[in-house]
Amino acid sequence: MPSPPGGFEVPLWRALTVFRLASLAYVCALAVRDADRYAHPYAVGALILLMIAWTGATAIGYARPAWRRWPLLLADLGVVMAIVLATPWVVGRTALTHGVPTLGVAWMAGPVLAWAVSGGRRRGTVAALLVAGADLATRERIGQSSFTGVILMLLAGVVVGHVARLAVSAEERLQRAVELEAATRERERLARDIHDSVLQVLALVQRRGADLPGEAGELARLAGEQEVALRALIAGAGPAASLPDGGEAVDLRTLLGRYASAAVALSAPATPVPLPRRVAGELAAATGAALDNVGRHAGGRAWVLIEDEGATVTVSIRDEGPGIPDGRLDEAAAQGRLGVTQSIRGRVADVGGTVRIVSAPEAGTEIELSVPRSTR
Repeated sequence: MPSPPGGFEVPLWRALTVFRLASLAYVCALAVRDADRYAHPYAVGALILLMIAWTGATAIGYARPAWRRWPLLLADLGVVMAIVLATPWVVGRTALTHGVPTLGVAWMAGPVLAWAVSGGRRRGTVAALLVAGADLATRERIGQSSFTGVILMLLAGVVVGHVARLAVSAEERLQRAVELEAATRERERLARDIHDSVLQVLALVQRRGADLPGEAGELARLAGEQEVALRALIAGAGPAASLPDGGEAVDLRTLLGRYASAAVALSAPATPVPLPRRVAGELAAATGAALDNVGRHAGGRAWVLIEDEGATVTVSIRDEGPGIPDGRLDEAAAQGRLGVTQSIRGRVADVGGTVRIVSAPEAGTEIELSVPRSTR
């Protein structure tokens, strides 16, 4: 697929044009030097005129992204191979035997580089093999020097093709980064506007009507839920993160965001908190189990805090309930009630994390879930 105007491939196409002009000048210099040794000097002159015309045509064609397609690429390869195969007749076998260079010399590498820039290493290798095969077919004796040119042409096709693919990949990443930056700026602008208007009104309604009876209290509760949902919406999930080991990562904020409500306040960093998918899933499930306990035993009001500490990620769940009496967790486990043991401690331990529970009678409970960034 051709790159758009101004893309990273444009310098490569311009460099190809410069190479073809320079190699053409070299061919002309050799033709002037060896004119008296050619079998058909006039035919050589005609072919050089064709090479000049074709160099100009390809310079114009490859300068236009819409023309960098198979018709021009195949025509370029065909013209060059025809000129190479005509060398034994116009130059003469005797001249070639006495060291006169072939007519194409370095100029015949033009289509190899064009194919490499347009399609990468594989396409460049195919073109190099075809041109090299045509060049070897013109020689009566094939020695080490003959294969040197073939190897150099193959290396040119592979290296230039690799650089071209890197350029395309870099351009795609840059485009995605630009789009992401534009989307982030627009989301931040909307967040500022909404925060200064809608969110403040919803928060005011929730605070003023929280203690009112009847429908007024219900409206206040609904306003609080909509405030939380709107905050989560304008905050967004952030850009996808990459792990150092190349594994798939998810943003923990996205998984825990579904627990936010008028009764559950969620505080998270402004930047993504990437974790391996399994680790993030187990941590989110453990958080959900802790919040379920808050709903059943502590009135449902809770505060959730996400802390990204680099090597570890910690989620704290705090409530203002009656607390957990000493020995109550061990007693519940002995009775077969394994909510905390399995749903919270077991999940976190499976991913190499730790759980710390701090509680006192009538002082609420705080549960800290800490997991390592990497489980390796």
